[in-house]
This record gives sequence, C-alpha cells and structure tokens, in this order.
Amino acid sequence: MRVLMVEDAVDLAEATHGQFAQNGIACDLAFSIADAQGFLAVQRYDAIVLDINLPDGSGTELLQKLRRQGNMAPVLMLTAQFSVDDKVSAFSLGADDYLVKPFDYRELEARIHAMLRREHSDKSGEVQIAGLRFNATSGSVSSHGERLNLTRREFALLSMLVRHRDQVFSKERILEGLYSFEDTVVGLNAIELYVARLRKKLIGSGVGIKTLRGLGYQLDVDA
Repeated sequence: MRVLMVEDAVDLAEATHGQFAQNGIACDLAFSIADAQGFLAVQRYDAIVLDINLPDGSGTELLQKLRRQGNMAPVLMLTAQFSVDDKVSAFSLGADDYLVKPFDYRELEARIHAMLRREHSDKSGEVQIAGLRFNATSGSVSSHGERLNLTRREFALLSMLVRHRDQVFSKERILEGLYSFEDTVVGLNAIELYVARLRKKLIGSGVGIKTLRGLGYQLDVDA
C-alpha cells in the first residue's frame, strides 16, 4: 500500500511516516498543497491523508480539484479542531473519512484500511481465496488455517495482488507501491526476490503468483 500524507506539522508527519514504515506501508510526505500536487503528478496512491489547514491553502480545495480531475483515491481529512462546517464541506466534496487531531496512529491506520475495504466492497475486512485467508486490518494471512509468516514487504506485495486480483502488476508498479521516495532506492531485481519468496510461502494455499512475460505479475488461483 502506498499513502500520500499532506500535513504541515513536521513532527506529526514524520512520526506517522515512521509508524507506517514499521507496518509495511510506503508513505510520501507533502508539507503543502504545492508539494502534494508535485507528488500526485508523478505517482498513484492507494489512499491520501489530507490536512484541511495548510500553509498555501485549504486541503478541501485540493480535494475538490482531485475529484474534478477524476482522481478517486480514498481521502481521509485531518483537522486540528472539530468543525461541523468543515466536516460537511469535506464530505460533500468527496472525502471518504474524517479524523480530528491529535489522533492515535492505530486509529488512522484502521480508518485507512476501512476506506480501502469500502472501496473494494470487502465489508468483512477479510478475503478468502481458495485456501488463503487474507485480513488487511489484522495484518494476518493463513493457508488452510495455518498462519503464514510474511515480512512487511511480502505482506504489502500480497495486499496489492489480492486487492487488485484481476490486474497485472509490472515490476515498476510494484516498486512504486512498496517504496516511498524517501526509502533507499532498490533495483527491480529486488522485486523478483520478493515475488519468489512470497510465491514459495503460498505453496499449498491454492493461490500463486503468475508471471506474464514482458508484462509483470498477477494473482493466480488454482482451478
């Protein structure tokens, strides 16, 4: 999962970035609307955390612009004070959720997962594919009832493939989804390594990872 956080409170943004990283979520930080527009011009995001009060304008203005451009990525709005007017305005412009600062990081992550579940019509928070059971909220994966021990990157990779199981992911797209701009740059060979390791752990689950030569990877379910 890759998240863009638009927040001008540097301490809060960096602390949240660190928590995201610990849980295998790639996060890019923008401290203004201008910064955010720069990121959005070159990168796709699974979710956006957007502060309302920013130094160069209102987050609701950026939200409105995104929706007009057809960008429907789930957006969670942040504000330092509870304002019914702000809340109604944000929802009317296309926000998916709303959180008042200060907040507990665990609640923020849970709300992001909830937005993604709603987006993909996964109301239970759990996906069952063949013998594989995947739960994005609890961060657990099991094969025929036995828990699989995945690394953070392996879990993030599986999450991408499960949530978009009909799509083919190029190595470049996977690299974008697993690493933020601040992460140490790795080569595409690292993606091959993650795929190989995850593929090995999925053996016996009825779910695999199919390689489409020249295109990328796709979740594969045994008939």
